Parts: sequence; structure tokens; C-alpha cells
Amino acid sequence: MSLVAFTANLFLMLVEIGKGGQWSWANYGFWLLALAGESFIGWYHLESFPEVITPEASKYNIALVSIFGIRYGIVVLLALLSQIHRKRESREDDLDALRAFDAGATEDITPSATSSSQPAWATKKLTGTYGTFSAAFGKDPNAAKNAGSGGAMGSTSEEEVEKKLKTEKEERASAFKDFWPKIKRLLPFVYPKDDPWLKFMIFMTFVFLMLGRLVNLLVPILTVWIVGNLSEQGAKFNAGAILLYIFVRYLQGSSGLINAARAWCWVPIEQYSNSSLTIHFFEHVHNLSLEFHLNRKTGELLRILDRGTSSIVTLVSTVLFQLVPVILDVILAVVLLCVGWSWKYAVIVFITIVSYLIVTIVVTEWRTQFRRAMISFDNEARAKAVDSLLNFETVKYYSAEEFEVSRYRYAIYKYMIADYKSQLTYQMLNLLQSFVITMGMLAGCLLCAYEISQGILKVEYFVAYIMFLNQLYQPLNWFGTYYRMLQQNFVDMEKMIKLLDQNQSVKDIPNAQPLHVTAGQVVFENVSFQYDSRQKGLSNINFTVPHGQTVALVGPTGSGKSTILRLLFRFYDVSSGRILIDGQDISQKTQASLREQIGVVPQDSVLFNDSIYYNINYGRTGATKQEVESAAKAAQIHDKIQDFPDGYATKVGERGLRLSGGEKQRVAIARTILKNPPIVLLDEATSALDSTTEGQIQAALARMTENRTTLVVAHRLSTIVHADLILCIKDGVIVEQGTHDQLVEQAIANGGEGKRILFVFAFLFTTFFFLFDLQ
Repeated sequence: MSLVAFTANLFLMLVEIGKGGQWSWANYGFWLLALAGESFIGWYHLESFPEVITPEASKYNIALVSIFGIRYGIVVLLALLSQIHRKRESREDDLDALRAFDAGATEDITPSATSSSQPAWATKKLTGTYGTFSAAFGKDPNAAKNAGSGGAMGSTSEEEVEKKLKTEKEERASAFKDFWPKIKRLLPFVYPKDDPWLKFMIFMTFVFLMLGRLVNLLVPILTVWIVGNLSEQGAKFNAGAILLYIFVRYLQGSSGLINAARAWCWVPIEQYSNSSLTIHFFEHVHNLSLEFHLNRKTGELLRILDRGTSSIVTLVSTVLFQLVPVILDVILAVVLLCVGWSWKYAVIVFITIVSYLIVTIVVTEWRTQFRRAMISFDNEARAKAVDSLLNFETVKYYSAEEFEVSRYRYAIYKYMIADYKSQLTYQMLNLLQSFVITMGMLAGCLLCAYEISQGILKVEYFVAYIMFLNQLYQPLNWFGTYYRMLQQNFVDMEKMIKLLDQNQSVKDIPNAQPLHVTAGQVVFENVSFQYDSRQKGLSNINFTVPHGQTVALVGPTGSGKSTILRLLFRFYDVSSGRILIDGQDISQKTQASLREQIGVVPQDSVLFNDSIYYNINYGRTGATKQEVESAAKAAQIHDKIQDFPDGYATKVGERGLRLSGGEKQRVAIARTILKNPPIVLLDEATSALDSTTEGQIQAALARMTENRTTLVVAHRLSTIVHADLILCIKDGVIVEQGTHDQLVEQAIANGGEGKRILFVFAFLFTTFFFLFDLQ
């Protein structure tokens, strides 16, 4: 009957799989009923169990009870796995709903429209332009996939992540690929070649490491000696042997004296590795070009740093001070068993080790894909959280709190499912490893007990063998753990190594000399630039900014005005042509010396989450307090700072959000004034200021740019009307140039580009500021 029932249920499950459907409650409930039935039958076998464990028990009864035990264990496991699978399918249904929300369905969802089985978050009403997901809760399992195509979430979609994981699976690339090149790449962060004291600490660490291996051999040998003396007739009390045994046990183990000394020696090495790697990563990211930082996600970058640094430090510690001792312990145990017992025990141990390693490596390689998926979704969730928090005000402007929470919940839910799969496969690996070890112990113990019963070995050898097995089991079990740790560490540090290997798009040439500025004349000679094949840049730009003069750049948004400033600051290298400062090609000079000579006031000034004094002093960190205050006065912000309760010690908040837009801009102007550069770049420097403040700041800017070479990007006429030269740029080309009066005359004469950009625009703003001055 049992065979018929099991076969019928298996057939029905296979049919459902073939149809692409889901298993029903009957399929899951069958295993619970089977467990109840097997438990009832088990009472009968329990009654006969005392007879089985007696020496007179028949082999038939022993086999019968053993087979039932295996059968009952399988049924328990199947019942447990069926409920786990049922819960997982429930989560997958919820994820389908979330996918529909990510795509953006067309109908609103209200609490009354949802069923009681839906997750709690699904009952929230999400309306407006954020998209809803009621279609996902229909009976059609494909409704979620067809709910829409809007992609309301932005950022990385789950389909893109799955596509990436599928590619990795097809390539079958092991996490240990290029093992030695990776180790060689990290060696400078591990071995302090220029520090004798740290080298001595490394040497002492290995000394204590070898002492620990010798102590591990002494413990079972002393155990055999003590048990042998006590088991013989006329046993003698040997206090010295017992004291020696206790002392050796005190030295042994993870909490023993030798391991504590080794760990103490390793602490400075670990700190060196952690600090040197973190600092190098931080420096490397700062040295990467603007192109990288425009495309990066801050949250994901920080997660890569956290995981990468931790994984590399753990990797070094695991390989040198965990994996190597395990290998030595296993080798010594096998040799001692072969010499002290017989080759049979060595063969059993060898087969057990090989089987264990094969199972560990094969299963771990298989489950690496789940680990990678978990890391990908974790990085995505962190990136979304950071992006949402950085845009706090925008979220408030559009009342999108529920939308942002739903986006983050969606990302967390995907991470939870990926983490669940990773944890489940991890437990499967543990079960297989435990089975291999148990079978090896069973074979060895049966052989040892048989030889003792035949008089080949003495009883103390069984005790010693059990101790050897325990001593072997522990490092062998840890060997699998270490392999998994190595696998995970390599997966975690893949992105960090890839980032560390990323080259700068803008580099100093070999033996580049510093830039020496005398007059500060800037010349663009036939400069052309293109971001990529899809995005236009600049074409054949030619102009000269003599010392002490101001050139203004005007034109529609996206015409290339800010690109000119970025090229001068050398955020990018030109595609063709040259940029000269005092006759020196900036591409032949060091970037640091170039940027020391240029001061920038950007359109959107971002401040450090520190004091106002710190942000102004950042322009020249060696400046005195008096110089900082003088710069603030020149930027028309000193009096405002004095009105704050904490004065210059006032914290500006994240990205300066505690200050108004005008206050942030004036702090940025003060910072540039303090730097005192010969060349000044103003990118919409007064765009965030009101009319009254702008009128005040124009005088400060005029004083700051006096006798300095200045490039100004602006739309307000008040900023450019007094410029020595105005360049009208359209689609990356200079279409007209001249002074303000010349361009107005050209506009009147021929209706050129200047008419659209300056003429009407100029008269409106000129009239406005004239009336303002009269007031």
C-alpha cells in the first residue's frame, strides 16, 4: 500500500511539473500524512528495539529496524522539505506581485481588493504616477509578467541581474579562477616588507603555529599512556602523567595558550592589512576620473569596499593560519594511524578525506551562483537606500514616501529570497559532509572493535582511535568551512579587485612636470572632444583668454559650456587639439599642479557634513582663522555666519542641506576666494542667489576675478554683461563671439544666434536690474 501511495503521489507531482503548473495542497499534505502513518508504524518497531540491541539479536531484526530507521528519516526529511518548498512558492508569488509593481501596472489597488493571503505591504494604496500592481494578484501566474512595461523603479532590474547570473552559469567560471594572480595582486597589502617588527611578528606567528601542531600529537599519545596504565592489573597512580596531560590540554585548542599567543602576534599584521588595503582603495577611487564617478552608485561602492576589505583580510587569515594547520593536522594524523595501527585505518581515513573534499568542492561550486545572486541583490538594495536618502527633499516634494519604501521593500525582498536559497544550499552541504564523516567513523570503529575482540589490539587503542577520529573530524570539518569561506571571500572580493584594476581615463604622462603659471593666459587650439560615439561634445573650439580678462560662455543647455570647463580642469583629455596655459600644454603637466592653479565655483555646490569653518578652510587648509573670516566677508556671508548660534562651528548637514541655496553658494565662493588661484571658473555661480544677494555678490566676484583669468558659464545677463569676450555656443560649436555690445549689434543687423540668446533676453534683464538699482 505504501509503495502504491508513494508512486501515485510522485506521478501526480511529475505531471504538474510537466504542465508548468504549481503543486497543490494535496501534494504537500501527502507527506504530512505519510509522516503520521510512519510514526504510527514506528510504535511497533520501538517495542522490539530492546531486543535488537542485545547480543542475542538476530541479523534479520537488526536489519528490519535499521531499514525502518532509514525510511522514517527519509519521510521526515521529505515532509520538512515539502513545507519549505511550499513556503518558498508562497514567497515567489509575492515576488511576482512585486515584479508587477516594478513594471508599473495600470489599476489602483485598495485594501478591499486584496485577498487575506496577500502580504501586508500589498494592502497599501499606491496611486499617482508611481504605478500599482493589482494585476499581479489575479489567478493567472503570468499576470505579474504582463502587468506593464513602464519600469517605474529605475536602477538595476531583476531581469538584468538574472541575465548576468545566467551568463556566469553558462561560462562555469570558478571563483578560484586566476587564483595565483589574485594572491599576487594582494600580497603587498599582506606582507610588510619594509617593517622589521611586523616581519618578526609573522615569524613568531608561524613558530606558535608549529608548536600547536606538536601539542595536538601529544594529547592522544598521553591519553593512550594513561589509559593503558590504569587498565592493566595492578594499576598505578601517576600524578605526574595526569598533570602533564592537563598542561598539554591547556596549551591546546582555539582557546589555549599557544593559540592565544599566535593570535596576539597576528593582530598587528591584520591591522596592517586592513588599514593599507582600505587606504589604497580610498586613494584609488579618488584618483579615478570623473567619468567613473558620474556613473557610480555611492551605496554600491561602499558595499564593495566593506565586503572586499573584509573578505581579503579574512582570506589571508584563513589561508595562513587556518587552512595550513588543518592540512598539517590531517597529514600527521594519517601518518600516525598508519604507523601505530595498520594501513587499513590509513586507507579508511584517506577515502573519507577524499570523499569529503569531493563533496565539499562540487557542492560549493554549485552553490556559488546563489551566493553571487545574494551579493548582487544586497548591493542593489543598499544603492537604492542611499540614493533615496540623498534625494530626501525630492521625495518630499512629490509625496513619494510610500513609493520609496515600496522600492526598498522590493529590493530587500529579492535579497531575502536570494539569501534563503543560499542558506538552504548551505545546510544541504552540511548534511552531505556530516554523512561522509559519519560513514568514515563507522567503518573505522567497527574495524578497531573487531581487532580488539580478536586480540590484535588492546582496549586503550580503541580510546586512542576515537580521539584520533575526533581530532581528525574537527580539522576536516573546518576544512570544508574554510573552503566555503575561501569561495565566498573570492566572490566578495571579485568586484573590489576589478575596481582596483580599473585604469584612470586621465593619467599623467611619465615624468610629467608641474605647471608653472605666471600670467595665467588660457588658449584653446582646435579643441575637439566627444564623450562617446552616441553623445556629441565639442568641435574645433578656438579662443584665447588673456591674463586678467573674463570670457563668458553662453548657449542652450547641453551645448557644451560646462564641458569646456571640465576640459580645462582636465576631468577629461581632449580628443584632438591642445589647451595651453601660459604656453604650456596641460596634458603634458601633472594634474595636481594644474588644479592647484584653478578655482571653481560650481552651479550646485556640495558641502562636507562638517562645520562652516571646515568647508571654507578646505580651500586652503593651512589658512589662518583671520584669512578664513576675510574670505567669508568677501563672499558676503560673514555677518550671516555670526548670526548662527554656533558661528563658524555650525554644522552644515549632509551635502549642506541645513543651509539655504544662497548660503551654500556663498560658502563655496568664500572657499574659492581663500584658495586665491590665478585662474577662476564660474559655472552658474550666482544661479542660486536671489536678486538682492546677487547684486551684493557681483561686487565680491568682481573683486575676486580682478587680475585673474576667468571663464564664466551663465544665463543671467548680469553675470556676463561686463565680460571681455562672450562666446555663443550651440551643439558644441562657437557660432558667434564678441563683447556684449558687439553681439547685440550683430543680432540687430543680421538676426543671428545672438538675437535669440542675448537680444530679447538682454533687454528684459537690463530693464529689471535698472529698476532694481533705482530702488
